[in-house]
Amino acid sequence: MSHSGRVIVVLGYTDLGQGVLHPICAERLAHAATIASDEDVVVLSGWARVPGTRSEAEMMAEGWTGRSRMLVVDPDARTTSGNAVNSVDDVATAEASEVVIVTSRWHAPRALVTFRWHLRHMDASVRADPSSGSGGLRVWLREIPCWAVLPVQLAVDWARKTTAVRKL
Repeated sequence: MSHSGRVIVVLGYTDLGQGVLHPICAERLAHAATIASDEDVVVLSGWARVPGTRSEAEMMAEGWTGRSRMLVVDPDARTTSGNAVNSVDDVATAEASEVVIVTSRWHAPRALVTFRWHLRHMDASVRADPSSGSGGLRVWLREIPCWAVLPVQLAVDWARKTTAVRKL
């Protein structure tokens, strides 16, 4: 199998059911559009926190202005770990040699650890290319408890994915 493609995964950020892209999410989307090429597979990932509203991924798809070979909309991922698990099949299908995670600077370290763990069995490099906004002190502090629950999320999501594969 030849590995030559690049997958860019754009992580959503909730709008709390307002029906518009949150400014943090819009910043991530705009940054992804500047780095994407005609050869890339771009994955837009994020759920609808409020039932009956559009998902972050669907709103990003509506606002996408970048180039891509294929645009994938993943409206099911609820967490960073869920984003990573859901991207495994996209990376395999694209035969990707590189995965680029587009998120915010404050979120990039945890996203990078998470994606590398879930994609560890694949022959693809994983790096983050964060958008430039800082997000303020509140989002940096929010990362502390997220790091604490990360091992549990990784184990639960990996078990869920491997169980689903076995059922097929």
